Amino acid sequence: MRVSLSSIDGVLRISPEVHRDGRGEFWRSYCRQSLANEGIDFEICQSNVSFNVRRHTLRGFHYQKAPSAEQKILTVVAGAAVVVIVDNRPDSPTYGAHESFRFEVGDRTSVLVASGCATGFMTLEDDTIVHYQMGDVYRPDLYTGFRYDDPDLGVEWPAEPAVVSERDRALGSFRSASR
Repeated sequence: MRVSLSSIDGVLRISPEVHRDGRGEFWRSYCRQSLANEGIDFEICQSNVSFNVRRHTLRGFHYQKAPSAEQKILTVVAGAAVVVIVDNRPDSPTYGAHESFRFEVGDRTSVLVASGCATGFMTLEDDTIVHYQMGDVYRPDLYTGFRYDDPDLGVEWPAEPAVVSERDRALGSFRSASR
């Protein structure tokens, strides 16, 4: 696995070694030891799958508050998506910053999201599947988020969202979530 830094402290792009032969391909989507060799302590506690029927479905921004502010690894396993990470950690040097990552199933890369950062994504194709490997279990009492279109963040999505849940539309601002 190759790990590269992003502009947000603690957010990393992970690229696997792909082995090809006459049968197809094989690669590791997660290796605790490889991450530990890079100084990353990440253990999977829960695994989630998001299936998105329509292109331009938007989910986010979501995160879980302390004491369960989980790390996560996101991987697009079918289709394509733009994943946006927002640093929601008030004491972080990159607080309030965001970075976008475009993933297609063929690139086989993932993003490791630091604890306390929020994630959102927009699908670029119908039938896009995003796999989440979570560093902590889902806690509905600590799960929250903020609006995907908050003008203070200035996130530029690749298109106008076609599908957004009522729950996501009802979320507050980034500033109100950071308090």
